[in-house]
Amino acid sequence: MNTDSEKILLPNEVRRLLNVDNREIVELCKKTSISPKKNKLGQIYFSIDEVRKLKNAKNSLATRNGMNKMERNETLPVTKPNTQAVVNGLLETLNKMENNITTSMTKLIDEKLEGMDDVVLELVRCKTENENLKNKVNELNKENFKLKNILSSFKPLFAGFYIKKQEENILL
Repeated sequence: MNTDSEKILLPNEVRRLLNVDNREIVELCKKTSISPKKNKLGQIYFSIDEVRKLKNAKNSLATRNGMNKMERNETLPVTKPNTQAVVNGLLETLNKMENNITTSMTKLIDEKLEGMDDVVLELVRCKTENENLKNKVNELNKENFKLKNILSSFKPLFAGFYIKKQEENILL
């Protein structure tokens, strides 16, 4: 008492029923996710339900490719797509993509540069302070040189007494 789904078909019967070769059977099996089974003798077989699925897949492929028998016998009116509409659609899609990319890049750059204004202000402040300190160092060097000249103008006499001689007026 075999039901329809319990009946098995061997590959040669499947080839005959579907009018395909082994390679096409393998492709149809891949597309429908059907894996053939093996019996105790090691022969490959398919159930009736699997063969129906393979037949449906073959018919849908033939329909998509314009190869079924009805289309060969009947001619259907061919409609040309409106090329300008296609071009406009592509341009609109490209504009949307460009805007999305621009927006995302702007957001990313803004996030990365968020703290840069504070860093720039701090650098300007440090540079100004550095210039002020350089000027101060130059003034102190001049004063040090002047004080050394004044100090060198004193000559010891005796017992802690000093005499001032003529200063050399050298300015830097």
